[in-house]
Amino acid sequence: MPTTLASPKPLLADLSPLSVLELVRRAAVGVENFDGRVFQLSDEQLDTAFLPDAGIGQWPIRVLLGHLADAEMVFVHRVRRIVGEERPVLPNWDEQAFIDGGVYDQRVMSPGMPPANPGGFVAVIYTMRAWTCEWLASLDASMWTREGMHPMRGVQTLRRVCEYNTWHLESHAWYLNAKVERFLGPAPAVQSGGCGAGCGCHGGAGQADGSASALQHADSAEGCGKPGCCKS
Repeated sequence: MPTTLASPKPLLADLSPLSVLELVRRAAVGVENFDGRVFQLSDEQLDTAFLPDAGIGQWPIRVLLGHLADAEMVFVHRVRRIVGEERPVLPNWDEQAFIDGGVYDQRVMSPGMPPANPGGFVAVIYTMRAWTCEWLASLDASMWTREGMHPMRGVQTLRRVCEYNTWHLESHAWYLNAKVERFLGPAPAVQSGGCGAGCGCHGGAGQADGSASALQHADSAEGCGKPGCCKS
């Protein structure tokens, strides 16, 4: 059975050849990149840090998910400002300070409190990405060359910011899945064909709502037409 460690890590350069629509569809997959067994882990497993020589990143899973939720909020703010303002300055954020300050573990701030629910982090990522990808798919082609100014990376087009955020989640998902496998073993094989919650064709939004239109487009060669659709 294939494992995460045996699969190549996502590369930012792989996103450059994609069309805008292909990029948005890939971004829309979002949390479907995560091994769903993360919700089966105990608090001890969620808070386990790893040694550098493990090769799967040092952050505990709870910290990793919290970081991705914050990164998603930063990304959404950046792309909306690039579209809405003329060359805005995009503020940077100190991700390590968030971790050191205990932002992802409320027990640090308030001893006796229960640990942060990882489902909350995943829900933030899913909601923000689904909302934003639907909006991005509606933009005129001219919007994708609009620019913002990043304090460390310089001029950043809307396209480049979207490429980076898509890769950022996929890259962290690789490490997340490798950590889950460390506790639970390789993930069982799943039936291919669906692309996640953003698609109505296979096991996603269409199946969940059970509507007549969802059932119709599940059998359509054209697919559902949503960002992330597995048939488009």
